[in-house]
Amino acid sequence: MSTCVFVQLRCRPGATYQVAEAIVQREIHSELYSTSGDFDLMLKLYIPDGEDVGKYINEQLVAGIDGIERSLTTLTFKAF
Repeated sequence: MSTCVFVQLRCRPGATYQVAEAIVQREIHSELYSTSGDFDLMLKLYIPDGEDVGKYINEQLVAGIDGIERSLTTLTFKAF
């Protein structure tokens, strides 16, 4: 069973649309939103079975897409 996570991204000023387009092209997300507040984007994604959550996010998003300054990952657990 895959792990559902929400990742918030703070982008370098002026780079939000570039970052969003790079995420869309990778086709790794379930949902992608522009947000207000401390972060510019929020995406929902499912980590494939057997993958390390931190390594996957780092390789697929943070280290792989130029323009991301900071990320915040929220893990989800079984729904009530």
